[in-house]
Amino acid sequence: MTKRKATSLTAEMHEQGLTKTDLINYLRQMLEIRYFEETVSDLLGKDLIKGASHLYAGEEAVAVGAVATLRDDDLITSTHRGHGHCHARGDSLASKPDQKQDHLNRMMAELCGRAAGYCKGRGGSMHIADVERGNLGATGIVGGNIPVATGAALAVQLQKQDRVVLCFFGDGASNTGNFHEALNMASTWSLPVVYVVENNLYGMSVPFSKASRLPDVAARVSAYGMPGEVVNGMDVLAVREAVGRAVQRAREGGGPSLVECKTYRWFGHSRSDPCAYRTRQEEKEWKSLDPIATLESRLQKDGIASAEEIHEVEQTAARALKTATDFALSSPWPSPDELYDDVYVINKPTPNEVETERQLRQRVYGDHSVRQIPYWQAINEALREEMDRDPAIFVMGEDVGLYGGAYGVTRGLFERYGGQRVRDTPISEATIGGAAVGAAMAGTRPVAEIMYVDFTPLAMDQIANQGAKNRYMFGGKTTVPMVIRTEGGTGRSIAAHHSQSLEALWMHFPGIYVVMPATPYDAKGLLKTAIRDDNPIMFIEHKMLYKEKGPVPEGDYTIPLGVADVARIGKHVTVVAYSRMRYRALEAAEELSREGIEVEVIDPRTLKPLDLETIVTSVRKTGRLVGVTEAYRTGSFISELFTLVNEAAFDFLDAPMVRVAGADVPIPMSEPLEAAAIPSTARIVAAIRSIL
Repeated sequence: MTKRKATSLTAEMHEQGLTKTDLINYLRQMLEIRYFEETVSDLLGKDLIKGASHLYAGEEAVAVGAVATLRDDDLITSTHRGHGHCHARGDSLASKPDQKQDHLNRMMAELCGRAAGYCKGRGGSMHIADVERGNLGATGIVGGNIPVATGAALAVQLQKQDRVVLCFFGDGASNTGNFHEALNMASTWSLPVVYVVENNLYGMSVPFSKASRLPDVAARVSAYGMPGEVVNGMDVLAVREAVGRAVQRAREGGGPSLVECKTYRWFGHSRSDPCAYRTRQEEKEWKSLDPIATLESRLQKDGIASAEEIHEVEQTAARALKTATDFALSSPWPSPDELYDDVYVINKPTPNEVETERQLRQRVYGDHSVRQIPYWQAINEALREEMDRDPAIFVMGEDVGLYGGAYGVTRGLFERYGGQRVRDTPISEATIGGAAVGAAMAGTRPVAEIMYVDFTPLAMDQIANQGAKNRYMFGGKTTVPMVIRTEGGTGRSIAAHHSQSLEALWMHFPGIYVVMPATPYDAKGLLKTAIRDDNPIMFIEHKMLYKEKGPVPEGDYTIPLGVADVARIGKHVTVVAYSRMRYRALEAAEELSREGIEVEVIDPRTLKPLDLETIVTSVRKTGRLVGVTEAYRTGSFISELFTLVNEAAFDFLDAPMVRVAGADVPIPMSEPLEAAAIPSTARIVAAIRSIL
């Protein structure tokens, strides 16, 4: 722990350039946090606040001291024990008494699940946020905010600003992969982020001493070439001084730092925790270091504030919490009618946009003079055109620079845009995903590449729990405009870890779209649309399509999300197939047409949002449906599609719907086995015949 010379409070005020008003504000903020937490504990006991709540009492000096170093335009990310951070930041941005009270009101309303809360009652205790004013939110996933903060700092750097990001988390988070991956990335890129560790000695009930060979988290960061400092987290001015140095360093381009604040929580991990793992003597010793009582004592000892003045601050804080509690409990509940609001930024294409794209598609596929280019080049062109159009767009991922990505799709981008906008990342899928989330929330438009869709589960927490949910969870007050480019599918004999089709996995999560283009025309137009969209999008390519050539018009065009392509018109059977299976379905349709069987082939192009209307219209015409997917049969997109069709067009079906899907086996390496594991043209033909 950093040794601080024993000095008077007056001397410290002079050294840090503080006034009596500053210290009184710090005291008031800490009191309000303490009273807030005590009130929340009481309301939990009365069942007036529902769910889990992790109380911050005892740690007030960390939030107040750290946030005191920030400018109004700086950013923070928080953790599941985040009420203190939210209050310190919100109060620091409120200049008038009524604004400060409104801030407390909205915080308490959020914890009570009311519509007047910061997140409209959707986030509650563990996910409180004030995104509009730079609090990018708390997360209920331990360590989940660390990559997000790192990405926000990346956005700041890309925008050539001198803002700083503070990232709060506990000692338990330092044992997660997110911690190590994110700190390595931040250090490598010299990002303006300060990691503030609130080491309250326990990760739930496990002592930090039993979870780490090193006694201090700060000792770990030497491995990443960044400074780490341990300070007394029970001393608001010690925290302010240490974090202030780190913030200044970051603001001046010196890169990230870590400040470890040794502190102690008054309550258990959550309210239901009896703290049986702590001794009463230990609790007594730490409570003797109470940051509020300590500051009050020093204010009086140095004659800076009288007992009467301090009492008035205490009373003011108590009244503010009483007002906030009354406000919250009298506020209306959110309406169930709003349940589906804000899951997505809705950009439904207009009939004119749909018709314009349909006409373009007909011209492209009907005009033999339109140039033919490979799928990979279409994606590359989309990236180039969009990066030329909007400087907020950048590309990052493993080997996307000079190497051009796993299949060379990003070749030439590094030479054209440089290392700032085309970034080779460490092999850190979780932080690639999380950094994309934070960067998107902080004003940029990342296109992040994850080399294989098989690797996307490594980033699932960041993409699904943070990126896909943040807009809804934070009351619709943020957008996360990011694209995760990846590729999947079989065909190269590279076995079970590099050959899967996992689109159904990503369809499952509300808040993220899934796009799977089959043709070069679709790949370019849909990627351009995805980059411009304000939602997180999983953009899945197929490894065997990169060399596939097709017509692509010159210049700018986009394809609306949620508009299917009727790739072949027919009247006897509807076949829905996407990605590489589009081609197999068309081959089957061509073979059957020689027998007079006319198959209608529909490529959804985007699995979510899904153009169910086009599919249902076709089924009503043909009375039969075959679904084709390279993915595992169990739990596939086709299974979900059949449920939707059953609900919408059951009376029009003249035969059972039939799936032609991948085998429920890990993809084998051996070429004959790999081929047997996925649908073939012959299997599709047989399936169609079976229902005629």
